[in-house]
Amino acid sequence: MAIERTFSILKPDATRRNLTGKINAKFEDAGLSIVAQRRIQMTTAQAESFYGVHRERGFFRDLVTFMTSGPVVVQVLEGENAVLANREIMGATNPANAAAGTIRKEFAESIEANSVHGSDSAENAAIEIAYFFAGCDIPG
Repeated sequence: MAIERTFSILKPDATRRNLTGKINAKFEDAGLSIVAQRRIQMTTAQAESFYGVHRERGFFRDLVTFMTSGPVVVQVLEGENAVLANREIMGATNPANAAAGTIRKEFAESIEANSVHGSDSAENAAIEIAYFFAGCDIPG
């Protein structure tokens, strides 16, 4: 098994409802370590750039508006097969389709306000981590 890092965002719906500790406990209980973490207020420019891959989609403007509507927690998770582990812990994007015990099943308010974002590949994890963290921000 490979130790790897992945990227996670606790979205505005989660921070607004003070779910940061409960969500992070799920990551840690599943064997992932939080090796870097920061609470930020994402700017419109940051959100537009970060979610740029979705720019031509109908939901893009709503996504940017939502992600800038309140503070988020950006973080780096580390552990065995962290990308896949994180995706399993998060659950399906649509909370109605998420498995019992997953973050989105327990905490999401809707498909958009689904409490968490996670990288979908090791390659994207590296890009997303570098977007919010300098190498010196992450120990080890």
